[in-house]
Amino acid sequence: MSTFKQLLQESFKSNDTEEWLDVHFTRPIGLVFALFWNKLGVHPNAITILSIFLGIVAAVMFYYRDLAHNIMGVALLMLANFCDSTDGQMARLTGKKTLVGRVLDGFSGDVWFFCIYFALACRLMPQDIPFTQVKWGIWAWVLLGIAGFLFHSPQSSLSDYYRQIHLFFLKGKEGSELDNYQQQRAIYEQQKKSGSFIGKVFYYNYANYCKSQEKRTPQFQSFFKDYLEKYREGKDLERYKISFLNGSRPLMPYTNILTFNTRAICLYVSCLIDLPWIYPLFEITVMQGLYVYMHREHESLSHSIAQQMDADMVCQEKGREQV
Repeated sequence: MSTFKQLLQESFKSNDTEEWLDVHFTRPIGLVFALFWNKLGVHPNAITILSIFLGIVAAVMFYYRDLAHNIMGVALLMLANFCDSTDGQMARLTGKKTLVGRVLDGFSGDVWFFCIYFALACRLMPQDIPFTQVKWGIWAWVLLGIAGFLFHSPQSSLSDYYRQIHLFFLKGKEGSELDNYQQQRAIYEQQKKSGSFIGKVFYYNYANYCKSQEKRTPQFQSFFKDYLEKYREGKDLERYKISFLNGSRPLMPYTNILTFNTRAICLYVSCLIDLPWIYPLFEITVMQGLYVYMHREHESLSHSIAQQMDADMVCQEKGREQV
């Protein structure tokens, strides 16, 4: 019989990709929820759907300026996050992992924050822009729109991509959810012939999601393509895998920051002190700075290991020719 501590460890994606706050706070609570829901026979996807509704109601609470509503918003969004953690932990412990569940999990967070940005824009409109007597008006929508669509969304998708890449090199394909555009597009084409309407929409959007991640990581795509080709040829690539993991591991804290906890804490504080404009500015400045650094370092890592791998292979070929 596994202990709670053992089950908690088994419910992690990996120690490299878990954030301190998640390890010591979110995941233990999520595991309690997971064990409870599992006893009732509830599917992880049902919990994800519950988290979507909780997140929407939380967003409504952030529209109001009084402390009571905002505290309720904090509590509800934390509860939504516990449910979001629960579904993933349940899926890993019970083996009920599905692509639909993974995408639904990501979709839930998108819905939360879309509603939150909408609520904050409505909240800001009648307020004065700081240090002026001018109302935010339409500029509230401009600020929140830029923060959400141009900054938050790319940050979240690429940080998730880097975590899945790290898990692929750490645990292999079975321990990662790393997908690519070509595979998902092929599934979409099959759905066009005989699949349901929902299946077509699902795989069309998921394929484009994968494509957007790949377009932003050209150095990694080049390295990964070469790596997989050499792997299929039976080459010994262990040293390159270890080198990649050693370079990727220090970047994992940045991927964690760009997911949920840090931006949620900023959201909570800015709303509770009734200065909600701080949150989108934090998104555009601090979070974007971390995103740029993470992206640059990851691309540089991919390029350097690809060069080393090619150089080593050339040396090996020359050595064989001399023999």
